[in-house]
Amino acid sequence: MKEIKVGIIGFGTVGAGVAANLLEHGEMIAVRTGVKPVLAGVADVDITRDRGVNVPKELLTTDSTGLIAKSDIVVELIGGTTIAKTFILEALSQGKSVVTANKALLAKHGVELFAAAEKTGARIGYEASVAGGIPIIKALREGLAANRINKIYGIMNGTCNYILTRMEREGLDFEPILKDAQQLGYAEAEPSLDIDGFDTAHKTAILASLAYGEWFGMDPLYIEGIRDISLTDLRFADELGYRIKLLGIIKQDADGDIGIRVHPTLISKKALLADVSEVFNAVMVNGDYVGNTMFYGRGAGREATASAVVADIIDISRGMADGCRNSIPAFLPGKLFRGILPMAKTENRYYLRIQVKDEPGVIARMSAILGDKGISISSFIQKEGQSGDNVSLMILTHLTREELIKGAIGEIEKMDQVREKVKLFRIEDIS
Repeated sequence: MKEIKVGIIGFGTVGAGVAANLLEHGEMIAVRTGVKPVLAGVADVDITRDRGVNVPKELLTTDSTGLIAKSDIVVELIGGTTIAKTFILEALSQGKSVVTANKALLAKHGVELFAAAEKTGARIGYEASVAGGIPIIKALREGLAANRINKIYGIMNGTCNYILTRMEREGLDFEPILKDAQQLGYAEAEPSLDIDGFDTAHKTAILASLAYGEWFGMDPLYIEGIRDISLTDLRFADELGYRIKLLGIIKQDADGDIGIRVHPTLISKKALLADVSEVFNAVMVNGDYVGNTMFYGRGAGREATASAVVADIIDISRGMADGCRNSIPAFLPGKLFRGILPMAKTENRYYLRIQVKDEPGVIARMSAILGDKGISISSFIQKEGQSGDNVSLMILTHLTREELIKGAIGEIEKMDQVREKVKLFRIEDIS
């Protein structure tokens, strides 16, 4: 039985999980797959701190370059886009295949990394970069390869989903839930990567690249986070039959153009995605032949992410044992779209919440502004019982272009009766 030497660079939470899995499940993997991945070593700047896993001391090192040289597969789990990139390129230049969970690095530098792998015939495994233990990369690359991908919707950040779930369930505002999430370890001390949508955007960029055959980078993405979601908006959405979720959205229109975006979105409470709560993730993919498919599970954490990393190790090991370089390429360029659809040209339904002075003619004026822009209203609701002489107006529109609704909002906010900036959320009709 062929043994494959695996070197891990980064002995943090996930690195410890991968080491534990290889040490505990190595024999089981060998029986199941006919190849045995063996831990060759773990490299980190700190190899003395207890990680809760019993790695033999002789396998711990601070010499990452030396570990790369003696490994068949290099696992990068240090994160970031600087030194991690250096180590990955070093491994690839030596013909060593790489497994990584580094979504930011792939989203920003995927073109360079895959070009380096192509030169030496190495492979890059990156299942753990999107949605933790959920096998969405493999599903897109293999299971759905016979489909043209129409849409992808993803809840891919457990921190944001946890915050929104608790806000809705417990009737608490954003800030106290965020602080609680930080104390529980669900949110970082500096949480902007999560709550401002960038973590979800990195994952969305990777899925878009797989679905449409080109590494897009981050420039084409529209990104909006959850900082400005209020308890009022969650309550009103609930009354209207919706939940608010932070979604990564990838859609191809009839002309072949694709839109790639991340933002809070109203979805029907009847939709499967609406029931994804707490720190769980889910990705829904619509293919032209298969229809809707949904993948659900833990999107982060030591064990879930380690499961995805080791799955890539097994896949690459099996190919090495069989003398097969790339039975199914990790990424194969081949443009499957016409162009990028700017956010201003996307079409959505919209929810607007407007705080106004309660006086005659306000609704008529707003209706006229929307009508002049060609925007059709599906619902116009006034909430009574507001403090003073102010009331909240909720407007739900039919399908319209982003640039038209933004233009209308600009005019509405100039009205003397409007007390604050208009709140806008997009609506997705997901079954």
